[in-house]
Amino acid sequence: MKQHPYVGLPAHCYWNPAMTAPAPGHINPVVNAPLIRRDQAIVSLGSCFAQRLARRIQAEGMPYLVTETAPAELDAEQARRKGYGVYSARYGNVYTARQALQLFERAFGHFQPQETVWERGDRFVDPYRAAVDPDGFASVEALHQDREHHLACVREVFLQADWIILTLGLTEAWHARSDGAVFPLAPGVAGGRYDPAQHGYVNFSARETADDLAALVRRIAVVNPGARMLLTVSPVPIAATFENRHVLVSSTLTKAALRVAADEVERQFDNVVYFPAFEIATSPAAGGHYFEDDLRHLSELGVEHVMRAFQSCFEPAPGSQNDGADADFQRHAERLKQDLDVACDEDLMLESLQAFNNRWATMDRTSINAPFDEARYLQLNPDVVAAIEQGIFKTGAEHYELHGRREGRQF
Repeated sequence: MKQHPYVGLPAHCYWNPAMTAPAPGHINPVVNAPLIRRDQAIVSLGSCFAQRLARRIQAEGMPYLVTETAPAELDAEQARRKGYGVYSARYGNVYTARQALQLFERAFGHFQPQETVWERGDRFVDPYRAAVDPDGFASVEALHQDREHHLACVREVFLQADWIILTLGLTEAWHARSDGAVFPLAPGVAGGRYDPAQHGYVNFSARETADDLAALVRRIAVVNPGARMLLTVSPVPIAATFENRHVLVSSTLTKAALRVAADEVERQFDNVVYFPAFEIATSPAAGGHYFEDDLRHLSELGVEHVMRAFQSCFEPAPGSQNDGADADFQRHAERLKQDLDVACDEDLMLESLQAFNNRWATMDRTSINAPFDEARYLQLNPDVVAAIEQGIFKTGAEHYELHGRREGRQF
């Protein structure tokens, strides 16, 4: 008889065998992974991290469904620049659960936002995918025609999918006050003009996010009863917050709310599963090595670990075999190059901020790109000078590599 209910559980339920014992790169928190078959159509949408998942699906030869294809006159580079093939349809990044729900409702004619066009110079853009095409449209009529075709393609995404992979990225958003239509970017960033009387800020709670996800799952079940959904939370911290608090606090709350919402929906629906990309990237076993120096974008090590775990959800290729270390390395390098190359709308916001705040931009680049200046570092950090005098560190550069970089110290 058990002494208590925690005796005799599987090894993955205990921290030491599951986290301490394995090599950091071999930790795989995917338990009872869904087996996505090679005859099942996979679609994806979500934050910019979802682009990496989509590319790995395609690189592994899985049936990734793209319903909105590029015109024949565009070559591969031109097509990608205009947002073709980045996702299953040309909807760009979908950051919040509310945006995903409204995308479905718009595609099936249940919701028609009142705000339909934004101006960008002498061009026009779609407020609900303003960054998808850097060239915009020459006329409002061309925009409306393209949107009609786009929403028809979105309908096919939901109708034909066997698996829908949705990556949750944000809870903060901007919407139209008139009808609640949610934008992927704040008005004025990639088009349009911010008007406080027309546009409002919202920060969706875990409860609101879970309700939106549940509504989306139910609506999909009506038009495609056999579809399953794989939820994941982007490990990429938010780029900025409109809340009057430190961005780290807002980012932590955002990811916590998204994770809680995903868990609630997974427990509520048998056809919803969760993939722990966020947990892998932010694991203490990574020791900080899974993020770049900006502490936001995932490093090659981080991306590759997440993708290895993600690959365990797929049915193995029939007759797959190792055809040599060189070929395997080339495949790995090409997949990793694709995984790292993503288009993130939030970066557009940071670029626009730099134009209005050169001091911030200069400080940001100094700590990341400039050569290390020993004398300047010691001048700015007298506590480091004292530590060197006490023999704790040999140089300022040694302190910076061990501590200063992570502490955000300038040089």
